[in-house]
Amino acid sequence: MKGDIEIMYSLKRLSGFALALLLLVACNTAPALEPTNRPSAPDQPAWKAEVKEIIICYLPNESTNLVVEARGLLQKDLGDYLGIPVKELSVSDYNAVVEAMRTGKADIAGFGPVTYVQAAERAGAEAMCVTATHSDMNNTGYTSQFIVRADSDIQTLEDLRGRSFAFVDPSSTSGNYVPTLELMNKFGLSSDDLHTNGAFFESVMYSGGHVNGLRAILAGDIDAVPIASNTLKNELRAGNTTEADFRIIHESPRIPDSPVSIRGNLPTELKKLILDFYLNYDNPEYFELSGGYKPEDEARFILTIDSDYDYVRDLMQKVMP
Repeated sequence: MKGDIEIMYSLKRLSGFALALLLLVACNTAPALEPTNRPSAPDQPAWKAEVKEIIICYLPNESTNLVVEARGLLQKDLGDYLGIPVKELSVSDYNAVVEAMRTGKADIAGFGPVTYVQAAERAGAEAMCVTATHSDMNNTGYTSQFIVRADSDIQTLEDLRGRSFAFVDPSSTSGNYVPTLELMNKFGLSSDDLHTNGAFFESVMYSGGHVNGLRAILAGDIDAVPIASNTLKNELRAGNTTEADFRIIHESPRIPDSPVSIRGNLPTELKKLILDFYLNYDNPEYFELSGGYKPEDEARFILTIDSDYDYVRDLMQKVMP
């Protein structure tokens, strides 16, 4: 069954007059932007008697200082908009993000695609939005990149046989599911083969985070790892590595972007207000800090819905049926 977020916005792909009409209707119900380009919310909505604060949870070990600063900006702006505190919850692994939402300890979460699908099934999560340049869904998404140290003798996927390899997390899309499928298709292996010591890799493990895998490569502790392209971009931008430190030996097809999602059993009025905030959020400093976007990129949050992740559900069935 579709969640409230998807029901309210399932007509997102309308164009022309229909889209203009939809936007006109929305303008009559959604808060108008203030001159500061921050959304504003009603002063005394009914949901405030039930909800005293909003908790945002992110996947662990994936943030530079710049990203942390960006999150602080958004949390302050969202708190000012709602008139209640907005806090961040730190967790230890991907599953903990899902459990935090399932148990009501997290209201908003920055899920990866696979983790979102799991959260939709287990915690009633509803996808809200992704970041795009020029408000174009075609400008969203990322890839899984297989990297090795710059001085490694590994040149191709074939050279990975008999080496050490670290996936990211069992629930990671670009750090487990996608690289697993890439190797399954390349070598005709099963998922079990790729996750068992001595079957294809000499040793195989989980690093616990994309950045952890990168650090293991740079330290020479692991021969190869997969890493999300956007995480690698942020690490380069933050100066935590350079392009001279590593090589990319393989890159996957594009993956649907990670959705900002909301707990489905929050009050409907509050969910709509939060979605309106994200879709109207025009803070160039946030987008520059969080993803290195420039003003000319016109980076904004745009709507995404549950069915956008049917590709991911199919991927999950292929890798771990």
